[in-house]
Amino acid sequence: MPRFNYKLQGVLNLRIQQEEQAKSDFSVANKELNDQLDILNELKKRQQGYIQEGYKLRSSAVMDVQAIMDNNYAEKQMEVMILDQEHVIERYEARYEMARIKLTRAIQERKMQERLRERAFEQYVEEEKEAESKEMDERTSFTYTRRSREGN
Repeated sequence: MPRFNYKLQGVLNLRIQQEEQAKSDFSVANKELNDQLDILNELKKRQQGYIQEGYKLRSSAVMDVQAIMDNNYAEKQMEVMILDQEHVIERYEARYEMARIKLTRAIQERKMQERLRERAFEQYVEEEKEAESKEMDERTSFTYTRRSREGN
């Protein structure tokens, strides 16, 4: 391979490393987002539990006012926690989206570098064929000239 293909291969290797790092970053961002979504789901389940408990407390034969008030407070706290978690998720979604964009760009850059390297190699092969053809023509011409001199 010619010297310039080694340089192109080096750049391609760098692009592959960048793509692998972007994949890793994307994977981490995806996992973190999923973890935060799991937390949100758990908070919503707890809130539903408090809501169900509130229905039971309000419909029981004996009203426990303190238990109802505690349940209302817990339910309201869960609403606040859910809103806070939704804001946390928005930040993680932004990180996820940035990692996805970075990965997409890294893949595109690697593919572009692969195409450049392939084109350079094709050009090199074509130049080698032309050089070989020229050399064959020169040999043929030399042989023909030599035979015609020997024949004279």
